[in-house]
Amino acid sequence: MQSEIHETDVAIVGAGPVGLFAVFECGMLRMRCHVVDALDIIGGQCAALYPEKPIYDIPGLPAVDAGVLIDQLSRQAAPFKPTFHLGQRVETMTRTDAGRWRLVTSVGTTIDAAAVIIAAGVGAFGPNRPPLAGIEAFEGHSIHYLVTRKDDFRDKRVVIAGGGDSAVDWALVLADVARSVMVVHRRAKFRAAPESVARLHELAAAGRIELVVPFQLAGVDGEGRQLRHVVVRTLEGEERALEADALLAFFGLSMNLGPILDWGLNLDRNHIVVDQATAATNLPGIFAVGDIAHYPHKLKLIVTGFAEAAAAAHAIHPLVFPGEALHFEYSTTKGLPTPAQSA
Repeated sequence: MQSEIHETDVAIVGAGPVGLFAVFECGMLRMRCHVVDALDIIGGQCAALYPEKPIYDIPGLPAVDAGVLIDQLSRQAAPFKPTFHLGQRVETMTRTDAGRWRLVTSVGTTIDAAAVIIAAGVGAFGPNRPPLAGIEAFEGHSIHYLVTRKDDFRDKRVVIAGGGDSAVDWALVLADVARSVMVVHRRAKFRAAPESVARLHELAAAGRIELVVPFQLAGVDGEGRQLRHVVVRTLEGEERALEADALLAFFGLSMNLGPILDWGLNLDRNHIVVDQATAATNLPGIFAVGDIAHYPHKLKLIVTGFAEAAAAAHAIHPLVFPGEALHFEYSTTKGLPTPAQSA
């Protein structure tokens, strides 16, 4: 267990896209950051679940792969020399006599900070697995709950199960890669972005994707770890056996906030309630941004989290530099702080 105490201006819990942008925003205001994440890589879900999945709603980028976005955000934050503590999660967070916050992680790392930004996304996450007999034998080889390399499915017969954004988006991407793509959903209506659903139906009409609706997963069979068929069934009992080399099951993530539940924060259905203007929580010096933050009419978009990160950084500045006036300037005017300023 580590005993060194790391002193910093801001501790950021979560190294996903919003957490990385928070490093940049804090750095622009000359505030140093230490970042903690339970994953052993930066990037959160973007890096761990779908690095090759295109994202279409980042301003100025008509389309960008999630992994590329993380790389660019990392480069943007790099001039401010953040310290990353990966493969560990924050277990406790307590207020010191000096009014600062002390964080202790699962491996004993201790961070002393003037303020904390919680950018933990959905918390710890894992896939919801379909309750199919014998599925464990194929998991990780021919049954998957995420895609990290689309080339893994080149020239394969792919069955995709689900009706949300992940299922629809990967069907669109793999239509140009796989030998065949079949999308299984329990109803004809999909819960994805309207434009993506429209493109899905266009590809189906052109014969490049087959929509297997309204069906649900009923079973799998194969040899060893290699899948051969995915059995689907309607509510009326009609069955089909779909020839398949791979099954991608996208039924969402199970989310667990873990120790965050014990930190005394006001919660609303496992989300942290914040002030929309500042991202401040009910605890002084603690802020929450990104998907984990909640306020009325919140839009869960990466760009929303970016704006919240900027608001939090500006609200934290007087805590780090009490009595110092902050004169807002556009980055085109002020440029990046020099190393001496940001040290």
